[in-house]
Amino acid sequence: MSGPAELFVVADDLSGAAETAAVLARPGVPARVVLAGRGRPVPATGGLTVVDLDSRLAPAEDAARAVRNAVAAAPPSARIVKKIDSLLRGNLAAEIGVLAADRPVVLAPALPVADRVVRGGVVHLSGVPLHETDAWAIEPVPAPTSVAAGLDGLRTTALGLDAVRRDAAAALAAAVDRAPVVICDAVTDADLDAIAAAALDRPDVVLAGSGGFAAAIGRRLAGAPADGAPPDRVPSPSVLVVVGSAAPIAARQVERLLADGARELRLPVAGVSLEPGVTVLRPAPVERADPRAVVTELARAVVDLDPGPAAADLVLTGGETARRVLDELGIDQLEPLAQIGHGAVESRTADGRHVVTRPGSFGGVDSLRDIVAKLQSRTPHQEGAP
Repeated sequence: MSGPAELFVVADDLSGAAETAAVLARPGVPARVVLAGRGRPVPATGGLTVVDLDSRLAPAEDAARAVRNAVAAAPPSARIVKKIDSLLRGNLAAEIGVLAADRPVVLAPALPVADRVVRGGVVHLSGVPLHETDAWAIEPVPAPTSVAAGLDGLRTTALGLDAVRRDAAAALAAAVDRAPVVICDAVTDADLDAIAAAALDRPDVVLAGSGGFAAAIGRRLAGAPADGAPPDRVPSPSVLVVVGSAAPIAARQVERLLADGARELRLPVAGVSLEPGVTVLRPAPVERADPRAVVTELARAVVDLDPGPAAADLVLTGGETARRVLDELGIDQLEPLAQIGHGAVESRTADGRHVVTRPGSFGGVDSLRDIVAKLQSRTPHQEGAP
């Protein structure tokens, strides 16, 4: 089917915003990721606009205000989509509440590709309920026992798995009459496809969910997503991989890069210069460090190391890390080029720099190694080549 000409997406962190832009981008339709906040207005233009509100760690009232202001700037004809964290982190209740005050919200948090599914309104990670895992170990509060609990009192209703698979459109029509927020079970991408198809046929609803739900929306819309290789180019002589995530898998991914010969820098980096090749920058191994202070220090270190857009590509893991680095470099928009791995998105800045963003907890042990290899393998197009 042909979808809406304009999509306006709000996200609470940068890696999720870039992931959403990549799976929703369509050939011939302008696409961009806008880094909102810091007093910057949200420009209202056509095509696909994904706005990173940088609100995941903000106070709830500030997050709600950011959503309200962003949606007010959307083109009147645009379809509103809300990207949420598949682990329900961030200001879920405040941000969904703003949207649900104006129109029904269809909420599908499942991310089957990462084995994060929703059954009976409860997020499960590899078969274990979210609140029984350690996924929220560094959060200041326990994980919610259900999606509805994470919405903190908003009126909700459920679209169970049987209803999704039997007749999602009919079930959704009945559900939106019961409550302003419809929480959808989904275990497979086919389930998300059914929910997306039913929701897109209703112009009166906001679509909200994980990157998996965004991908289902993209599959339902006309045209192919921006997968595969971006345009050929001459690789930059240096790749700086900035790892701010505390996830154990991120440390294992770094070990693989170091085994390949990458250079490692630990904070602080005063008096050090970036060399050709691959460099990994991460915090010093200090226990109980303030995560936000560490990310700020990482971002400032990148500015100190940065030789300029023609001399270094960036790989930024973790949404908070990516946002702070780009803010320090003065970058306020990205053009998504391609998803080069699950959640890993290659984008281009206005000055031609290539940046890969990826959630810190995503990917297998070779994820960073594969990303770097793809950045380094870009070669100029040869005239006459197929």
